[in-house]
Amino acid sequence: MTDCVFCKIIKGELPCAKIYEDEYAFAFLNLNPVNPGHSMVIPKKHAENMLLDHDGDLHHVMDTIRKIVPAIMKAVNADGWNLQVNNGKAAGQVIFHTHFHILPRFTNDGFKHWPHKEASMEERTKLAEKVKKFLS
Repeated sequence: MTDCVFCKIIKGELPCAKIYEDEYAFAFLNLNPVNPGHSMVIPKKHAENMLLDHDGDLHHVMDTIRKIVPAIMKAVNADGWNLQVNNGKAAGQVIFHTHFHILPRFTNDGFKHWPHKEASMEERTKLAEKVKKFLS
């Protein structure tokens, strides 16, 4: 995909602060970090979102995440971390190449969790049954 920013980064056509690369995955520091150490991990093969990824690519990306998170945590002395993936425009996806955000977290860093909504057990049960119908 010629217009994909992440494909251009992988090819070396755009600069990045690369952390890790192997045959299947590529990791680099985010251009506009939420916190120091905010990193991106992407599959090397282009896919618009994680449901369209090539067989095995997500496995390799997860292995990469497990490999680099401890190093990031030590490098920035983080207290915790979040893993975030946005799939689709409504979910906040801006670059349409599968990517995972590693967000180092610090006590009192001001980064807030999403607000939640109340749902009764009856509402949750009905929705669970509806989801199950689509699984079969």
